[in-house]
Amino acid sequence: MRYSKESLDAEKRKDSDKTGARLSTQGSQELPNSDSRGYVVRNQWSRTSRSPSTGAPSVDEPRSRNTVVKAPNSSATSRTSSTSPSQHETSPPPQLSEQTVQQQAPQNRPIAQLDSQPPTPPETEPNSRRTSKMYAGSDPWAPRENREARDLQLRDYAHSCDSREGMPKAREYPRTPPTEWKSYVQRRLDQEGQPDGQQQRQKQQMEEDEVDEAYWTSVSMLYEKIPSCARPRPPKPKHAITIAVSSRALFNMVDDRKIYEEEGLEKYMEYQLTNENVILTPGPAFRFVKALQHVNSRLRDLYPDEQDLFDIVLMTNNHAQVGVRLINSVNHYGLLIDRFCLTGGKSPIGYLKAYLTNLYLSADSEKVQEAIKEGIASATMYAGAKDMAYCDTQLRVAFDGDAVLFSDESEHIAKDHGLDKFFQHETLFENKPLAQGPLKGFLEDLGKLQKKFYAKDERLLCPIRTYLVTARSAASSGARVLKTLRRWGLEIDEALFLAGAPKGPILVKIRPHIFFDDQMFHIESAQKFGTITAHVPYGIAQKRN
Repeated sequence: MRYSKESLDAEKRKDSDKTGARLSTQGSQELPNSDSRGYVVRNQWSRTSRSPSTGAPSVDEPRSRNTVVKAPNSSATSRTSSTSPSQHETSPPPQLSEQTVQQQAPQNRPIAQLDSQPPTPPETEPNSRRTSKMYAGSDPWAPRENREARDLQLRDYAHSCDSREGMPKAREYPRTPPTEWKSYVQRRLDQEGQPDGQQQRQKQQMEEDEVDEAYWTSVSMLYEKIPSCARPRPPKPKHAITIAVSSRALFNMVDDRKIYEEEGLEKYMEYQLTNENVILTPGPAFRFVKALQHVNSRLRDLYPDEQDLFDIVLMTNNHAQVGVRLINSVNHYGLLIDRFCLTGGKSPIGYLKAYLTNLYLSADSEKVQEAIKEGIASATMYAGAKDMAYCDTQLRVAFDGDAVLFSDESEHIAKDHGLDKFFQHETLFENKPLAQGPLKGFLEDLGKLQKKFYAKDERLLCPIRTYLVTARSAASSGARVLKTLRRWGLEIDEALFLAGAPKGPILVKIRPHIFFDDQMFHIESAQKFGTITAHVPYGIAQKRN
């Protein structure tokens, strides 16, 4: 009996150990076991083996996220015992309270479940708006239709979040209907497969387009035959013959000048602003400028792309505010003057070279002298004492010889040694060309343009005609002048040797648009007969005066 009693006690202890292991397998796949001292030992249960009395938890059983089965310690296991071996085999293991299980667990960590059943999704918090929208009906084991509904709910939720204040909005991209993306072959097939009515409308539209195109072609041909009224473009300065004209030379501003001299600059400015819409009357250089424009027009007719033209520049020391009245007057008379230089009281002589000026005409003799010293051909304009009719279809320019086209070397001899010594000197140096004077370059420019008309067989109808009107005697000193022009390669249409006679009556017959001379008594003589004159302040005659 004693032996049997001891063996019975040993069997009871073994059964109690097995009972504790069965309790651990109800909530965990691999539950650590502990010995009598409380140390965790290696689990004796296999992953696949299971006691007949220990089954997998049912799916229908309620599960709690906060309920975790803990490993029992040795003291709790020793207290759990059975009276007989049959009770351990037939009766279920005793249930432990939640407080006892929490005390027995060394750590609160979730234990992986033993079976292959997927875990249940986390429970939602009823008070959370975000989780209620995100997990509402979001069962991952639901069919495909349910998952699509869940994705739609998530997109709606994201859109509502983006619409909140302070949060960036989701970028929306337009979706092009697939029907718009067709290849060229498909579009052609669609057009060919259209009904007959639509094809008829397309054919009618094409016929109407052809009629419209024919109409506009006929209209354009009609307008091409009409002379163009567009303003011609000015020539390029590097090719053009630039003529700089002052405002007082182009227009009659005698009364304006008197206000400036008597009342001062402010009153002059006020007068110009008050009368800026009053058109100025023509000045001494007005007819000369009109004749230059006629030459340009003839050249454009013969050479449409011609750049060797006259370019008129209005060069004045007036203030910019006066420019409005000058522009109004230029447009009123139809003058093709596109370049202006308004210096506001400063001398414009410094701008003459910048404008590549070939000839400068002004009513201010002091500025003309400054330009002559700078090596620029210049002259002071004087109006005629009475009106005279001028030719509108031909530019007529008359030149004096000495100190204008030629240098003043012969005049030095005449003034210092008398006319006899002068005649002997000219005969002796008949074959020696004279040195050039200030206006020689302008005569060359005129001759270059004349040759363009000659090339088109327009010699008799050339719109440029030049004159030499000199006080020299043809027999004694005329040969040297003509040979000098020939050596220069220049042609003079008419040469008039007056042998000291007055020039006024001859100029009335010529009626030039401008007459250049270096001596004032010839200028005054021509003025009395109504000739527009231009005084060239160059040579020994200016020193004696």
